[in-house]
Amino acid sequence: MTPTAVSRLHVVRAGALTTVQDAGRPGWAHLGVGRAGALDGAAARLANRLVGNPPDAAVLETTLTGCAVRPDRPVVAVVGGAGCPVTVDGRPVAWGEPVRVPAGAVLDAGAAGTGLRSYLAFAGGLVPDPVLGSRSADLLSGLGPAPLSDGGTLPLGDPAECGPPPPAGPVPWPGAPAELVLPVHPGPRHDWFTEAALRTLLTAAYRVSPQSNRIGLRTQGPALERSRTEELPSEGMVLGAIQVPPDGRPVVFLNDHPTTGGYPVVGVVPEPSLAAAAQAVPGTRLRFVRA
Repeated sequence: MTPTAVSRLHVVRAGALTTVQDAGRPGWAHLGVGRAGALDGAAARLANRLVGNPPDAAVLETTLTGCAVRPDRPVVAVVGGAGCPVTVDGRPVAWGEPVRVPAGAVLDAGAAGTGLRSYLAFAGGLVPDPVLGSRSADLLSGLGPAPLSDGGTLPLGDPAECGPPPPAGPVPWPGAPAELVLPVHPGPRHDWFTEAALRTLLTAAYRVSPQSNRIGLRTQGPALERSRTEELPSEGMVLGAIQVPPDGRPVVFLNDHPTTGGYPVVGVVPEPSLAAAAQAVPGTRLRFVRA
């Protein structure tokens, strides 16, 4: 019996940084493996729902400049997350709603007009080989599929194995934050900072740094003064940890963060509050508040 040919998605324009992401691979930190997964999990799940996929199906996560792909079979797709122009073979189509992409047509998600990261979901999902139960790319460890490059391909899953897409209609996609407000629980090393530094953290105006990435959201603003200056042995790091490197500017760890670190953690941002950080463009106002 002849095996069924695998349908593929061809990369026409990879964009600044486009990766395959799903719900990530939690539970492996004890082996030094981070979580990875879609930074804006809510947007990825909604995109999957609109094409009839399970919520943890693999999607494409773009960064700022979008991407363009060409399926070799007809597919229902949706582009959501960061707002952007969407075209099929150069013809404008709906953003945030399912669209039919004919075989050989180019689906182009343009540059983000609001927010930072767009999500492209395809009926049947993307099915590169999983690593430790996930198809997510982890930029720090190198696990999972490599970031997209022009001319590359990805295997498409069978839409028959998923449910039918829900009825079409307006969908309330969250907008990008004009100001990012992150609640903070005291961290395991908050006592390594002066009382003035702790007040500064919860009252000062910060901005999102252009040096931010999937590993961490870096900040621009006042430095936090330490009360203890000795070296800290490496210890476990969690998603949302606010680590303070030697320059004193807080860094909020995101999905590709290291599992250990040697700089003190002044606080922790609860996971549900991190989705907005995924869409905060450089220069966005940022405030830390007590959780």
